[in-house]
Amino acid sequence: MNAAMVTVKEPAADSNERKLSNLAHIVGGFTMQTVPENRKISPSLTFFTIHGMQFGIGMLGFQRTIAKFAGYDAWISVIFAGFTTMMIMWMIYKILELGKPDLSETHQFVFGKLLGKVFNLFFIFYFLLYITTILRTYTEIIQVWVFKDINVFIFTLIYLLLCMYIVFGGFRTVVGMMFFSVILPSYLLILFSFTVQYADFHNLLPILDHSMKDIILASQQMSLTYMGYEAFLIYSPFVKNTNQSKKWAYLALLVSLLMFLYTAVLTFGYFSEEMLQRYVWPTLTTWKIVHLPVVERFEYVGIANWCLIILPNTALALWCGSRLLKQTFNFSQKKGVVILCAIPLIIVPFFKTRQQIDMLNNVFGHTGFLINFFYIPFLLILVWLVKKVKAKG
Repeated sequence: MNAAMVTVKEPAADSNERKLSNLAHIVGGFTMQTVPENRKISPSLTFFTIHGMQFGIGMLGFQRTIAKFAGYDAWISVIFAGFTTMMIMWMIYKILELGKPDLSETHQFVFGKLLGKVFNLFFIFYFLLYITTILRTYTEIIQVWVFKDINVFIFTLIYLLLCMYIVFGGFRTVVGMMFFSVILPSYLLILFSFTVQYADFHNLLPILDHSMKDIILASQQMSLTYMGYEAFLIYSPFVKNTNQSKKWAYLALLVSLLMFLYTAVLTFGYFSEEMLQRYVWPTLTTWKIVHLPVVERFEYVGIANWCLIILPNTALALWCGSRLLKQTFNFSQKKGVVILCAIPLIIVPFFKTRQQIDMLNNVFGHTGFLINFFYIPFLLILVWLVKKVKAKG
């Protein structure tokens, strides 16, 4: 892949938005903006935006959560949840084909201008919750594993300043960072194989020892891990030839499925079911057995590398939320970025205990589950109905 395509920066957000305002045109009574070709990304880079959003903080502890419901049959839940995300991705593309180029304009198309803005606010809250959850969960990991006395406020401030710097570079810069966040830490997956010599894969037998209800409940718990692909609804106008990006989107979801399945099976083989429930982050615990000549505690390296993985995740969520703010309230995207950074900076330090952070993760997981598996299918039905009615009118 041509590296220049990944790292090219676009002009500052404010100047671009002023230029874009001159390109606005009215279609069917709604204001639409044409995104210049030099601000778009190649369809193949959709793979990194979708897979990069899923390869995040949930990867470190999903095994324990799903095993609570389905035991070691939970690997089936990983597959089931993965294929359902592909179904939702198909619905997302269908919404964009039948409706408007992105979520904000689709909301106006279906609900009208005023009510459409209300639904935009719900998604802005979702991306705000996404940023807050990732930041607080990662900070907790640093507190438990590395620096017990780390100042949460200072770390959050520095982290958000980095995110702002990336987002101010424009969407292509965010995608460039997402590319490197997938490629550079990929060696971490190889290190999971260190558990094979100690694993007993008889733990996975007998298969289907749990009810279908338990397996479905475990699949629901995977929603936190699989989340992020729905952001495509916001940045789809910035992808060249959206139709060609379909194969890359589905490939990204398939790779995520295989990666989670690989991690889950190795974890289930390494831990007994009772022991697994004692560890909040089983992935980090398995890294404790990795001993290299130059690194005694490899989990420290893994935690440091995870910062590179989740930094672009947060930046893309910040970009999506700020773009929705701009479309909803008609002010510059830079102001939206500052607003969306200020709120987590205030909120994050208030989550102090494990129970509070776990509650935050649960709220985020349930919110994402409702958006992906209830709201998106509902929106598809509404878009289809409105298009039919307007076609007859």
